[in-house]
Amino acid sequence: MTFAISLAVVLLFVLWGFFSPSQLTETATNVLHATTSNFGWFYLLVTFFFLVFCIFLAFSKYGQIRLGDDDDEPEYSAVTWFSMLFSAGMGIGLVFWGVAEPVSHYFSPPVGVEAETSEAARTAMRYAFFHWGLHPWGIYAVIALSLAYFQYRKGAKGLISSTFYPLLGDRVNGPIGKLIDILAVIATAFGVATSLGLGTLQINGGLSHLFQIPSNITVQITIIAVITVLYLWSATSGLDRGIKILSNTNLVLALALLLLTLIFGPTAFLFDNFTNTLGSYLQNLVSMSMRLMPFTESNWIANWTLFYWAWWIAWAPFVGTFIARVSKGRTIKEFIIGVLLVPTVLSFIWFSVFGGTALHLEIYEHAPIGDAVKQDVSSALFITLEQLPMGMILSVVATLLIIIFFITSADSATFVLGMLSSGGKLDPSNSVKITWGILQSSTAVVLLLSGGLEGLQTASIVAALPFAVILTLMCFSLLRALQEEDRAMRKKRREQEKKLRRLLEQL
Repeated sequence: MTFAISLAVVLLFVLWGFFSPSQLTETATNVLHATTSNFGWFYLLVTFFFLVFCIFLAFSKYGQIRLGDDDDEPEYSAVTWFSMLFSAGMGIGLVFWGVAEPVSHYFSPPVGVEAETSEAARTAMRYAFFHWGLHPWGIYAVIALSLAYFQYRKGAKGLISSTFYPLLGDRVNGPIGKLIDILAVIATAFGVATSLGLGTLQINGGLSHLFQIPSNITVQITIIAVITVLYLWSATSGLDRGIKILSNTNLVLALALLLLTLIFGPTAFLFDNFTNTLGSYLQNLVSMSMRLMPFTESNWIANWTLFYWAWWIAWAPFVGTFIARVSKGRTIKEFIIGVLLVPTVLSFIWFSVFGGTALHLEIYEHAPIGDAVKQDVSSALFITLEQLPMGMILSVVATLLIIIFFITSADSATFVLGMLSSGGKLDPSNSVKITWGILQSSTAVVLLLSGGLEGLQTASIVAALPFAVILTLMCFSLLRALQEEDRAMRKKRREQEKKLRRLLEQL
């Protein structure tokens, strides 16, 4: 039932976009405006709440509870685990926005900051950290922790609805549970399609820069078709082969590109940039988390912060399910600290190196980075790398990295969509994975046809709203389950102590 209904909804959307892209664009734009105008406050509040909730759990009395039996050991090594987190959770987006976002903020900063000044540059870096830092990983951690706890500790199915048993009881097996799973599948499909669309634009940008291949919708559809074949092959080869190998390859390539850019770029400046931005980010974390600017006409927060929060929420069922799948055996404290801190620090380093290099080139060497961002966002990374020694080789590595990120994100999503729509099976059938693989690529094509980057952003924000409510309720459900387990454990200890006292009295 979940598979059929969610498949039908996504398929109808694809058909709508194919036969009437202009109508889809107009409708999506109207819904987007209504969503950001009326529920922007909700996105900000719940996203900050998720982060606070995770930190509370990590350092609470529940932190030592293991995601599995008490004697379970982690299934994957720390390095492999971190590489899987990083590849599934950020991937394409980091490569796409690593240069483009800081440079965009430099030329069009938030209200109250003058463009193209040193303050605009500092603000640009701080908001890049903010959008890619603790908040998205707080969202991922909430759903991943809930799924892993109920699946491995309580023996529940690997479904979003299973995490609501403390609140709903047996009703999770009825229509309410099915609705939750359907919303999760739909949010995942649109969230992943957004990333696939961004990845396609970036690959096209790389090919255009390297080989003068034109950047147009025909080339982009061809890219999606070729990559679809590759990620379906990876997805059908199994979690321990395709996804694991590609995730580790990803990490190596990403680190190589990062280190080479750090060495060939303004190294000392980049270290200064990282240190200064980290301090500014920590100092302004709460104020940025609650900033909506209600007394201005600016759409900056809606176009950037609300888009990101909605994008992360739309990605949450996919990334959360995948993280849960590879996190068995870790304690809640170990899990949360690992999920929150390690990918966040990697993201900070990434933006410091690539965004910092781009801003340095733009401000001090007058390289045309800003013009590249204004004309074609997807070309910004390659224009930046071109200014460095071995620029062509770096661009080739970057393009290869994007392609592999594309494949790992897509095949992980195909695996997760198969799980969510197959009753929580840990190994969904290849036919289900292939169906979802083709459909999510078709959705990306439709979004590109109906509005390019703006269409991709619109789909994420709209699809995420109902799932944000589900995530909020999931937190309370998890907390109730942990409280019940704590009470049961304390009761068990008291009974053991009573037995021990009786034995001692008998002696």
